[in-house]
Amino acid sequence: MVLAVATALASANKADAEVVTGVVCEALQNAGAEIAQSVLLFLTEDFARHAQVAVTAASRAGNCLQVIGCSAPGVFTERDWVLDRPGVAAMVFAAGVSIGAANGAHEPVLSLSTPAAATASWLAARRQRFGMLSSSGSTQKAGKIWVHAKTTADNRLDAVFHGANGAIGVSRGVRILTPALEATHCDGYDVLRINGYPALNTLIRELPLELRDLPQLPVHQLCAGIIEDESEDAIARCRYTLVPLIGANSDERSVTLAAKIAPSTRMFWAVRSPLAGERDTRVMLDELDSTLPGAPDFGIMFSCMGRGPYFYDGADRDLELVRSRYPRMPLIGAYGSGEIAPQFDGNKIIHNCAVLSLFRGARNGNV
Repeated sequence: MVLAVATALASANKADAEVVTGVVCEALQNAGAEIAQSVLLFLTEDFARHAQVAVTAASRAGNCLQVIGCSAPGVFTERDWVLDRPGVAAMVFAAGVSIGAANGAHEPVLSLSTPAAATASWLAARRQRFGMLSSSGSTQKAGKIWVHAKTTADNRLDAVFHGANGAIGVSRGVRILTPALEATHCDGYDVLRINGYPALNTLIRELPLELRDLPQLPVHQLCAGIIEDESEDAIARCRYTLVPLIGANSDERSVTLAAKIAPSTRMFWAVRSPLAGERDTRVMLDELDSTLPGAPDFGIMFSCMGRGPYFYDGADRDLELVRSRYPRMPLIGAYGSGEIAPQFDGNKIIHNCAVLSLFRGARNGNV
């Protein structure tokens, strides 16, 4: 079966519906088609105030009603990325693959939600989810989500790609600093002692020299890995949850985490770093290569605002690595405040990660 999938991207000085029209028309031209079966549309938060006008423009340009997507702080395609100004990214499906409802499907489910609508029961669906939280990057205000070319009051969506099978990968981008440790004394969010020693001391002792010598602890780069498995190789098998640090008390020598942990919890310290991010993305791509039965036909990626150009000093190395591996593959994505991905214990909202889903379309009745 012939697939016709293509993307287009544009930035502008103002959030104007004409920009959306131009992007969808360009994507159709890139696909060699005049009408789209479906359109996946991501708009920067500049369009959120008049989202319905923009989505209607996309629907008219694509001559279809199946337009889905959300607003986000930033957007990108395989061509480039747009942050800090109005931007539009569109992927059109003109033949071979279409977007549809996730009714009993086994394919990965595209899941977009505002922060408040991403409930535990919704995430706990048995099928694998991948997606992001739609919000404003500066205020965490809920973003806009659209389904069937209309903004939705449900503030979330589930969709699958009929005619294609997919595989999901996650790049965490952390360097693990310690083996498994025991939190021997905790008080709510505060970890006081680890293996019997002051918690802050156990962290500082393992920091890379360039971080240890900073005048202030780089809390935004640090996290604790909470081990959820009793096996000896739990860390190697990624059986853990990363929890950000939110502070440290130099007098008490304690560390404050973004989640409560109980005494005797097994944990480790880790640091986010660009080198670790590139390494993890390469590993993720290798694993996805081994999962799919052939080269992917299109990809969808969601990256945290704490990743992307802000993380890689003005370049998006995750995007560059995907583009280098699959130079002719249409790719669309968005930068957000939280990513949705399957973990060892079910679908979770994760942070500071890149989530990539690659899809291969049907060929002679097989995928």
